[in-house]
Amino acid sequence: MELTYTEQNGLLIPDLALDDQPPGSIGKYGRMRKRYLEQKHDGTFSALVLSGTLTQHLLDIDQAAREQMASLTRQLTADEGVTEELKGRDQMEWVRRMNSIRNRVEEIVVREVVYGV
Repeated sequence: MELTYTEQNGLLIPDLALDDQPPGSIGKYGRMRKRYLEQKHDGTFSALVLSGTLTQHLLDIDQAAREQMASLTRQLTADEGVTEELKGRDQMEWVRRMNSIRNRVEEIVVREVVYGV
């Protein structure tokens, strides 16, 4: 890689530009992953930043976490009999069970995908 310079007021200023970043916005799980890497794995974080792949890594983690959330939620709702019929019959029970499932699934996803344990 060859650096070019621009002269301004007698000083040579390097012409630096960021690499093109992948499209998309980083969601909740991507931001959690970034914070985790910054705090617990600063070497990995630095390597991702320096190689220009941090944004793509965070987008991939966020997408994988969302997909696993959806999959596990579908699986647990089917296993535990949380159906539309239950929703029509006893809405508060349905909400209680769905909240329980969602909380358990998120705990699993954060531990396995975001923190990579």
